[in-house]
Amino acid sequence: MNNILQIVWIIPFLPLIGFLINGLGRNFLSKKMTGIIGSGVILFSFLVSLYVFFNVKGGNTHVAHYFNLIDIKAFKIGFDFQIDPLSSLFLLIITGVGFLIHVYSTAYMHEEEPKDFAKYFAYLNLFVFSMLLLVMGGNYLILFIGWEGVGLCSYLLIGYWFKNVDYTNAAKKAFIMNRIGDLGFLLALFWLLNAFGTVSFEELFNPANGKITALSAQNSTLVIGITLLLFVGATGKSAQIPLFTWLPDAMAGPTPVSALIHAATMVTAGIYMIARSNLLYNLAPVTQEIIMWVGLATALLAATIALKQNDIKKVLAYSTVSQLGFMFLALGTGNYVAAVFHVMTHAFFKALLFLGSGSVIMGMHHEQDIRNMGELKSKMKITYITFFIGCLAIAGIPPLSGFFSKDSILIGAFEHNKLVYGIALFTACLTAFYMFRLLFLTFHGKFRGTEKQWNHVHESPSAMTVPLIVLAVLSVIGGFVNVPAVFNGGESLTQFLSPVIHQTHATTLSHNQEYMLMGGAVLLIVAVILFAKFKFKNFESKENTGLAKTFENKWYVDELYNKVIVKPMQSIAALFNNTVEKKGIDGLVNGVGRAVNYGSRQIRLLQSGQIGTYVLLMVLGILVLFIIQLFL
Repeated sequence: MNNILQIVWIIPFLPLIGFLINGLGRNFLSKKMTGIIGSGVILFSFLVSLYVFFNVKGGNTHVAHYFNLIDIKAFKIGFDFQIDPLSSLFLLIITGVGFLIHVYSTAYMHEEEPKDFAKYFAYLNLFVFSMLLLVMGGNYLILFIGWEGVGLCSYLLIGYWFKNVDYTNAAKKAFIMNRIGDLGFLLALFWLLNAFGTVSFEELFNPANGKITALSAQNSTLVIGITLLLFVGATGKSAQIPLFTWLPDAMAGPTPVSALIHAATMVTAGIYMIARSNLLYNLAPVTQEIIMWVGLATALLAATIALKQNDIKKVLAYSTVSQLGFMFLALGTGNYVAAVFHVMTHAFFKALLFLGSGSVIMGMHHEQDIRNMGELKSKMKITYITFFIGCLAIAGIPPLSGFFSKDSILIGAFEHNKLVYGIALFTACLTAFYMFRLLFLTFHGKFRGTEKQWNHVHESPSAMTVPLIVLAVLSVIGGFVNVPAVFNGGESLTQFLSPVIHQTHATTLSHNQEYMLMGGAVLLIVAVILFAKFKFKNFESKENTGLAKTFENKWYVDELYNKVIVKPMQSIAALFNNTVEKKGIDGLVNGVGRAVNYGSRQIRLLQSGQIGTYVLLMVLGILVLFIIQLFL
């Protein structure tokens, strides 16, 4: 069976081929052919991933070694792919949701020129290839290569419309903030290599003879240091405090790119990396506590900001940051399966919501301000119904997927710390409020745009609505893969991931307690939804004041970063440029050149052409050599 699993190299290879074909053939490929190639390679990757998944489900895990990436006397690092329950699940999420986004893009990007259309799909394919490399890597180095790859692709895709300066600035912001986090990851990688002589997951985390469990003590300086540095990397990629401000700005890219970055790929990389390293984090309760509080703070902060955003994509962007905070909250409480479970369900409903927002934007002829929308449900029925399902799922209404995954996180928080549970539940209620504010302002009430916009509103083509329908179905049924014991479920996902994830969390609540917590949470969320419906029934735009103004301006975090970090850095850079660079380094180099030039002009005067002068100089030279020989 291991020979069968050796075909796993095909999964990332196909998107790489798609990138090369569309990238190199962009000048002569038609848009139809570009779309077929770009989407087709992801579809075939999904089919192979499905085949591998069922093999893994049957108990066949494998580390496929192809060659040594680094081969020196001190250590060897192989180019390995690790196929196990965790990686096989992420393969399905990435290729499955990624394929739907590619199909959607064929219609959404139809206005692009063939050359730019091909470039866009080349970037998308490269993005998927990098993410597949990240989750398939059998060691931290291969994971890091994929990690850097998605960072590069996010820069290319966010700044896809590079003629707009604001978009290129957003791309640079994403790239730089990710590099800050990546430095932490890289330092952790070096520390692991120095401490254990390997970065292989098999050698580090094998329960039987793994070096982590054999050589590490709980809460040792070594373990806390490595886990904190890895978490720094995760805060950058998965947009946690303080490195979260790049993600909302990433909305500058095309809407399908937003769906790909925010739902199925890049932002989940940090959760994947920590879940993969769960044995290491189990030895560092101090780090877990930090992760829990950072995740909770991020979830709450982003939720408050989302309450007062008016750009349809910005609301969803801050929603993503908040949901990622929930995932880190689960990781911090040792509830790794709940975090991975929420990654999966979030991929369904958040991709649905982003693609739904793209449908609205196209129907409204590129209008993104929800204050200028309303009554769209009458002209965009499929988009409305699917968007409504996405809102129900993210709010946690049973039996949709978000209910099961979010409830699992809340139950874990309740058992860990009652205060944390209270804040998390309050944040979940905020989620329901801002999502249904978005729904009601966009699709209900009277239309608040222009007559020209209203006449332009139309349902999107089938290439966009079919992915919406598929994602809506997944948002409804996705939660049933891990039905908890309280509902007589077998917790299938927990059982499936058990060979890889050794979580410290185990439910000790009685069924009655769980029913009460679930019921109370659902009743609160339903009450919040009804309140949102009443509040925005007759919406009239007005200027925000006080705390609402603070929410609208995103707690002035960007302004704070600009004042405290960006402007001082620019001042220091200007000082170095004007003083150290121009007057110091350039002055020294230019001074040497001027000194040589001046010296040459003076020395050439010695070449007078008079023989007497030459004889005199020769005698003086002999005299100097004689004095040196005798007296020195």
